[in-house]
Amino acid sequence: MNPDRFRTLQIKFSDLSNWLIILAIIGILTSIGLGWLINGILILIAMIVITPIIVIWGVQWWLKRNLIQDQCPVCRYEFTALNTTQCQCPNCGEPLKVEAGHFSRLTPPGTIDVQAVDVSVQQLED
Repeated sequence: MNPDRFRTLQIKFSDLSNWLIILAIIGILTSIGLGWLINGILILIAMIVITPIIVIWGVQWWLKRNLIQDQCPVCRYEFTALNTTQCQCPNCGEPLKVEAGHFSRLTPPGTIDVQAVDVSVQQLED
């Protein structure tokens, strides 16, 4: 006779006996009027399972609404930032603010921002 066979059978009976004890305790509690306790425990377990799912869904929804990916107006480096915040370009270090889904330079009031145009020079011969 194989001695390992008896151990396997013993393990299966011990697992079954654990479940039978749990079911017996639940049956006794519901028969003496403590069904509210069982319902409360089941609701608590459901909340422990459902709450992380709702939190993950909420964080993803918030990030989709508030993460902006755009280019720096100075160096055209593309990066991501949060909407309605101030940040610095990681490439050129220019202070930027995020407004309406786009980056704009953060300049003091009264500063006039112009764009330079490169004009090629031709030399005239005399």
